[in-house]
Amino acid sequence: MADINVQILKNLDPAQRAQLVKRSESDLSFFLERVQPIIDAVRAEGDAALVRFGRELDHAEGLTADNLKASTAEFDAAFDKVDPKVIEAIRFGISNIRSFHEEQAPEPMWLKEVRPGAFAGDRYLPIDSVALYVPRGKGAFPSVTMMTSVPAVVAGVPNLAIFTPPGPDGGVDAATLVAARLAGVETVYKVGGAQAVAAAALGTRTIRKAKKIVGPGSPWVVAAKRLLSGVIDPGLPAGPSECIILADQTVSGALAALDLLIEAEHGPDSSAWLVTPSERVMREALEVLPWLWTQMTPQRVEFSQAVLTGRAGGIVLADSMADACAFVNEYAPEHLEILSEHPFEYLGEITEAAEILMGTRTPVSIANFALGPNAVLPTSQGANTYGPLSVHDFMRRSSVGYVTGRAYPEMAGAARTLAEYEGFSSHANAVSAIRERFLKG
Repeated sequence: MADINVQILKNLDPAQRAQLVKRSESDLSFFLERVQPIIDAVRAEGDAALVRFGRELDHAEGLTADNLKASTAEFDAAFDKVDPKVIEAIRFGISNIRSFHEEQAPEPMWLKEVRPGAFAGDRYLPIDSVALYVPRGKGAFPSVTMMTSVPAVVAGVPNLAIFTPPGPDGGVDAATLVAARLAGVETVYKVGGAQAVAAAALGTRTIRKAKKIVGPGSPWVVAAKRLLSGVIDPGLPAGPSECIILADQTVSGALAALDLLIEAEHGPDSSAWLVTPSERVMREALEVLPWLWTQMTPQRVEFSQAVLTGRAGGIVLADSMADACAFVNEYAPEHLEILSEHPFEYLGEITEAAEILMGTRTPVSIANFALGPNAVLPTSQGANTYGPLSVHDFMRRSSVGYVTGRAYPEMAGAARTLAEYEGFSSHANAVSAIRERFLKG
């Protein structure tokens, strides 16, 4: 195994620092070229293309045009296949996720009297149809099903469909079906990758077109979303997993290493950094990592070692916590743990992070599965402009206005003045004496 990637922040020039924050999906040119033929095939062939790609790319020999959609019998059977402890954990997580998102949901409509007799506000309605993408390539993720489905159901989206890659038998991961049903979604398509995005955007004989797609995915999925962004709303940018463990001198380096491996084990395209000003924390982390790898499954060891010895992960040694916080903001991570006995001391310094987990007992694991806030988060510096997936992502907002006779003269006068200044004669006429004449008949 190669050495863990260690970077000394003060020694990096601007170009090296920029390279440090670069993510695996920053350059999608390789994927864009290869995804376009997949999109074209789905547009031309529909279900037949989905079956062919399922067999070729997902090795799902049991997939056919007749079983692209999971049946009621498959849902029912899933509850017999999944360990009751897992089902109970899914119920526990969904309960907390639902509670959180119900609190987050906006009022259906509000109005404020901005002037006597003049009212303005917002009305919220659910989006008509949304596709929920649940990846499977490097494992099965019922937690993503929970995180995407629950806020969509809380928002009241009438047409929801989960897209997830099929297994070798052409079936869906059983725990994913359990999570879908418990969350309130009964439509699951055995389609993954770029072809899933294409199917959701374009529709096929089996699959209804959706207006939006949400959920994390590989660079293939990210590339397909980009190419089809004029056809379907691609939602927040959610690519390969990434995290920063921000640790001060009050914690053990072994604890920091333990949490560093959480997101590093997702896959070789993940990003995971321990950022600390403490040489002791760095040294202790480096010392314990070999033992922690003995406690993991071989595939997850392989993934996390690839991340921590590559260019997208490892340890960053800062001069101070202020220096470390500045780097976090520059990186704008998907997940951030503030690993400290006094985490609130640093919260005010963090402005660019999609998820901020505080203290020594709030690891990413708890947030990913059980706490309640959404774990579908923007990646690749998307935290600069996006927040976590929420009820609002499944709703559309309309402004509402109502002006009474009492408020009209004042409103019309201001509007007419500005319309004339900007040269819009019809705008001005609509709030002139002409309107009064027409109102009187």
